Formats: sequence, C-alpha cells, structure tokens
Amino acid sequence: MGGEAILFFEVRWQHYAVPNMAASSLELLARSWRQQANPLQQSFSLLHSKSLTGLCTSTLAHSRSSSRGISSSGKKALCMPMQTVAAASAVAIETPSANLQLGPPESTPTWRASLDFKWIRENRDAIAQNIQNRNTIADVDLVVQLYDKSMALNQEVAKLRTDRNRVANAMKGKLEPDKRQELVEEGKRLKDVLAGLEAELTVLSEQLQREGQKIPNMTHPSVGVGSEEAATVRKMVGSKRVFEFPPKNHVDLGESLELLDFEAAAEVSGTKFYYLKNEGMLLELALINWALSELVKKGFVPYSTPDLVRSSVIEKCGFQPRGLNTQVYSIEGTDLCLAGTAEILMGGLYMDRILTEKQLPLKLVAFSHCFRTEAGAAGSATRGLYRVHQFSKLEMFVICKPEDSEKFHEELISIEEDFFSSLGLHFKTLDMPSEDLGAPAYRKYDVEAWMPGLDRYGEVSSASNCTDYQSRRLSIRYRPAENDPLTSRKGKPPSLRFPHTLNATACAIPRMIVAILENFQQPDGSVLIPKVLQSYMGGKEVILPKSQ
Repeated sequence: MGGEAILFFEVRWQHYAVPNMAASSLELLARSWRQQANPLQQSFSLLHSKSLTGLCTSTLAHSRSSSRGISSSGKKALCMPMQTVAAASAVAIETPSANLQLGPPESTPTWRASLDFKWIRENRDAIAQNIQNRNTIADVDLVVQLYDKSMALNQEVAKLRTDRNRVANAMKGKLEPDKRQELVEEGKRLKDVLAGLEAELTVLSEQLQREGQKIPNMTHPSVGVGSEEAATVRKMVGSKRVFEFPPKNHVDLGESLELLDFEAAAEVSGTKFYYLKNEGMLLELALINWALSELVKKGFVPYSTPDLVRSSVIEKCGFQPRGLNTQVYSIEGTDLCLAGTAEILMGGLYMDRILTEKQLPLKLVAFSHCFRTEAGAAGSATRGLYRVHQFSKLEMFVICKPEDSEKFHEELISIEEDFFSSLGLHFKTLDMPSEDLGAPAYRKYDVEAWMPGLDRYGEVSSASNCTDYQSRRLSIRYRPAENDPLTSRKGKPPSLRFPHTLNATACAIPRMIVAILENFQQPDGSVLIPKVLQSYMGGKEVILPKSQ
C-alpha cells in the first residue's frame, strides 16, 4: 500500500465505515491497516498528528468551530483523536443513540478526578454564578448535559448486557438447530450493538471528565466579587517608615553591600536569576532556620522535597503545566516539570492514599526550590529579587477533616501575621476577591509588606483553603470513626470521605530579603538585621559596607 493510499484511507474512512459494518470488524480493519502502515512510519513522522486529525475531522464535517460538540441526526462515523502518527486510525462505530452529542477530538484524560456529578447537576445555577464571578472558562450546562447522556447510555448498556447474558444462558440447554441458529444471530447482533454503545460511552465519559475538571472550586460566601481591586483588608500592622534620607531600593543596597550579583547570574543562567553572597546568603539560611524552628514548635512535620514533579500531579493540584502562559518549566521529552511550589509535592505525597481519622490533621512544612517562568512579567516592579525564575521557600501544608478547614485557615494566616510582626515589618492582610482566586482556592488571604524602594506594597505570602478540590483529584481519602453520624452505616464500616487541604507560605526568601533590606536600611548604607534573626547569623546585628 503506497503512502498516498494510506493517507487517503485515513482521511476518507467514511467510504469504508458503512452503517451496517460492526465496530469489531472496523477494529480488525484498522489493525490490518496499521500493520501495513508500520514500514512507512519514518516518512510519516514529519507530519504532526494534530494536522492529520484536522484533515479527518474536516472531512467528516466535525468543525472545531462547534465548541460544544456535533449534532448527529443519524448514524455517524466518529473520528477519534490520534495519539501518534504511526498508530493513527479513525474508528467508525454504529450509533444506535442518534441524538448523542460527541465533542470534537481532544486528548484522552490521563487521570480522573472523583467529581460528584450528581451534586454538580443539583447545584447547576450556583456553580454557573461562581464561574461567572471568577471570570473563568468552564461550562456547567455542558457538564450536566453530558452527565445526563452518560447516565442514559449506561442504562442502555446495562440492558443490552442483560439481554446478552439471557441469550447466552438460553444456548446452554438442548435446542432445535433453527432455534440455536436464531440465538446465535441474536447474540452476534447484541455483541455488535453493545460494542458500539460501549465505544460511545468511553468517548462520552472522557469528554465528561475533561469538561468537569474545568469547573473551579466553589467560593466562600464572604469573598468579594471582582478583580484584585475588590480585595478587603483583614488586618493592617504597623505603619510606613518615615525616612530622613532618600531610601534606596534593594538592588542598589544589595550590590553596594555585596549581597547580590545579578550581572554574573545573567551571564551564567540568564535574566531573572541571581547570586546571593556574604550576608545575603546567610540571611537566606537565617530566615529558613528561624521560620522552620518556629513551625516545628507548633507541631509541623518538616520535609525537604524533590525539585522535579510529574505533570499529572501538577494538574491534579489545579495548575496547568503545559497551557498558554504557563508558569511551569517542563522537561522536554519527559512528563516531568520543575516544581513551582512545595504545595504540589506535599499533596502528591499522600496521593492515592487512605488515611484514618486519627491521623488527621496532618500539619507539614516543606523547604523547596521553586521554579517559575514568570511569563508576561515586566516593568520596574519586577526588577531585582521581586520576580525571579528560581527561589527558596518554606511552605505549610495541612490535610484535615472538612469541618476543621476554616479553623486551620485562620491558624495558618495567623502564623504568617505573627512571623511578619516578629520581623518588624509593616504589612496588610487582604481577603482576596473572586477573580484573584486560582481554581483550587475556596478562600485566599494575601499578605503584602510595604517596600519603600518600590514605593508600594508587595505580596510576600498567601494562605489558601482548597477544601476537597485537590483531594478529589489526588484521590486522598480518610476513613471516619465508627460513630461518625455522617458516614456510619448499620453493620458496615463508615464510607470514605475526602479531606480538605490548605497551603500557606511561611517564608518566600527573595521577597523577604527585599522587605528587610528596604525597610531596615540606614543613612550610612548599612542594614539592621531583625532581632529574631540575629542568633541565626552568628550574633550579627547589622550588615555593613565592606569598606567598614
């Protein structure tokens, strides 16, 4: 078979996919074609699979301009998405359910969230309003439509399986030849129809999962609606320092005190990288060790984490590792990415695990290196250490019972506020509005410290309650106590529940250094070290110019 014939076969499949042809026969035909196509794999490798999918889709009138699916008034041939050119094939199936809406070809979900589609259907209006308030892209009406069709098709499949079993059982007894032949033919018919329906159900289930996973978490009723300007102040601590001299920014201070080297880092690694040296490096370690020791006293279990994480784990935590303007660095040729926050790795630590109620709450603190592309970041406010590609951070992470998550959210933000108060910083805590919440967050507090060199407040920390959004995607569950009224069943163990997860930044090093250098600078160019950090810097109280 020549290359032209193979391509013709691929994009003109409907000439072979006649309505009376069973799905199993088509699968055999597709397998035969793939075997003949293998010798031509090299010559086809230059063609991207999406291009061929587009050709096939166009031929079958599956236009991508129809974002919600295609309408089928009769028996249709379905062009499935191709994973690779070498194994590409379009599978046509007989469609007894003529009105089933099948969406445009997309990649098959690599994982499945435990979404409560019944709850989504029952709360459709509230979810639609939440999507609108967050100004995000999701379609709850489409999810409900797909769910209803999936339920109907499941019932149809179940009935056909019952009929198939009935025929199989009837053939076990002694039968007249004509009756046996009649049952054989009926069994074949049921098998073919069932195969077609099961293929439809697979496609429908994948589309349902894909669309369902786009729905963000619900939002706390106290959260304001709108963009960042709609944030409300939870707490204001201290006041702006009045300088008797023109304050310098942290870049000038860091370079004059020989704490930072951006120029050398740009030569070695590129822009938005830096070297910390002398007291700059000691200040990083002091901040980490001080914050870590305080958190261990409060019952947090310390961890250090890997720098690499699977892209599927990032997705399950609610981030998009390979989307447009992603903040995630991907490792080419692998499913690995550089971690942007320890939150992802600590959530992944308990992925696919069943905990007991006695194990909760889990209070963890992780030290990690964080990597971010900072796509689209520009301007004077991003100069220096404020927005960089790599930095060190301490992250708090909590797994708890659902009824306890708001209490722990208050505990986490209070810890952050105590930290910044102990450092002597002027800051404000904001209750962030709906459009500033990421998909996982039910509620989020941001802490912004005053930065005189930038002449503005800059975010130094945040604390988010993600409720069960991440645990449903990571498959983290716990078994409640036997006497739990919500889950106890007579004579049976309690049903498993999804715990809530929370995360909060204990100390993000670069921005803490920005705040310390700019707020505690002195007229002679020196910088006072906050008292709580001095014992972690060998008793040093001030960072002096090297000439002194």
